[in-house]
Amino acid sequence: MLPRVVITGMGVVSPNGIGNDAFARAVLAGKSGVKRISRFDPCCLPVHIAGEIPDFNELAWVDARERKHVSRVVPLAMAASAEALEDAALDHASMSLEEQREIGIVLGSGGGAQEFSEEQYRLWHSGHVKQVSLFCIPSGTMGTISSEVSMRFGFRGYSHVVTAGCTSSSDAIGFAYQHIQAGVQPMFLAGGVDAPITPGIIKGYSLLRALTQSWNDHPERASRPFSADRDGFVLAEGSWMFLLENYEHARARGARIHAEIAGYAATCEAFHRVRMSDNPEEPARAITLALEEAQVAPEDIQYVNLHGTSTEMNDRVETQALKLALGEKQARKIPMSALKSQIGHAQGACGSAGLAATLIAMQSGQLPPTINLDQPDPHCDLDYVPDVGRKTQIEHAICNCVGFGSKNSALVLRRLPEGR
Repeated sequence: MLPRVVITGMGVVSPNGIGNDAFARAVLAGKSGVKRISRFDPCCLPVHIAGEIPDFNELAWVDARERKHVSRVVPLAMAASAEALEDAALDHASMSLEEQREIGIVLGSGGGAQEFSEEQYRLWHSGHVKQVSLFCIPSGTMGTISSEVSMRFGFRGYSHVVTAGCTSSSDAIGFAYQHIQAGVQPMFLAGGVDAPITPGIIKGYSLLRALTQSWNDHPERASRPFSADRDGFVLAEGSWMFLLENYEHARARGARIHAEIAGYAATCEAFHRVRMSDNPEEPARAITLALEEAQVAPEDIQYVNLHGTSTEMNDRVETQALKLALGEKQARKIPMSALKSQIGHAQGACGSAGLAATLIAMQSGQLPPTINLDQPDPHCDLDYVPDVGRKTQIEHAICNCVGFGSKNSALVLRRLPEGR
C-alpha cells in the first residue's frame, strides 16, 4: 500500500485577499478581486481590467536592489510559501542540514518570468540598455523560480518548475504527491504562481479573442463562468502554496492536517494548441482516473471546484465532462463552483487557487459561490452555487483543471474525521 499524502500548510496571495484568513473571508462571501489595472496605463489596450494585487508589498520579500533582477512571481511565491510553512508549524530557520534536505519544492507556472522578460525587451528596444538586468537570461528562465524559493528558505531537496499551461499547478501538486508516495522525500512545498498582467500579454490574448472586453467599466462583473452572456476570461495573478507531507511523518511531528490528497490524474486530448475539443471524453477520463485512484465513487463526492474560465466552449465542455465522469443524474446532485468568477484566471496558478478554495470549503462547511451567474446558459445546467454560498459538509471533493495544449488534470481530496 502506498503512503498517504496530506496537506499540512497553506499560504495565499490572491487578488481578493492576501493571507489565508483574508482569502477565506473573501471566497466565502463571493468578493471579487477584479479591478482596473493600476501598475500601467491600460487605456491604449482593449482590456483595462485584471485580477491584480495592487497592495502586495514585493520589497518585504525581495531587497530593493535585487527586485529589478527577478520577476514578480518570485516575491509572490516567497510570500505564499512563508505562510504555508508557518501554517504547517515548520521553522525553516532552525532546521538542520538533514531536515533541509527532506523538503523539496515544485512550483507550477504557466508564464513564469514572462513579465520580467517583457520588461527587459522593453528597456532594450526603448534605448535604456544600461537598465537591462545583468541576470536577464537566468532570471528570465522558468527553472530559476523554484531556485529563488529554495534559496530563500534553505531547502535542498528537489527544486523544480512544472509548466503545462493552465494545469501547471495541479500537475505540480500531483508531482509532489506521487514523489511522496514513492518515498523520494517526506515533504514538498508545492503549488502555483503566475504574474501575467503586462501590456504585451494582454495584447497577445486579445489577438486570440480570449479576454472579455465588455466590462471595463464594471470590473467586478467581468468574470462570468457559465453565464449565457460570458465572452472571455479575465487575466489574473497570484500565488497559492501548500506543504504536502507523508501522513505518518505529519502524525509523528503532531502536525494539523487540512485534508488528504487521495487521488490525482492527468490526460491529454492531443487536439489543439489552444482550443479544447468539444468531445468531453479526456477531461472526464482525468476525473474518473483520479476517483479510481482514490477509491471514491461519484456518490461519495459532495463538492467540485470547477475550472470555469468564463469562455464559451470551456464552460460548456467542462459541464459535459462532469456529467460523463460522474453520471448525469449524480452530477446534477453535486454542488460545484468556479473561483475564477471572483479572482479571474490566474493562468498556471489557477489549479492551486482552486485547491485553496476547496480546503476552505471543507474546513468551514460552507461552499464558495459562483458570482456573476446572471443568465444561466442552457448548455451549462449543473448546480454552480450561484451568487450566494451554501452550508454543506464535505468528506470528498474534486478539483478540476483543463488548459492549453489539450491538458486535463484532477485532484481528489478527503477530509480526515480525526483532523490529524
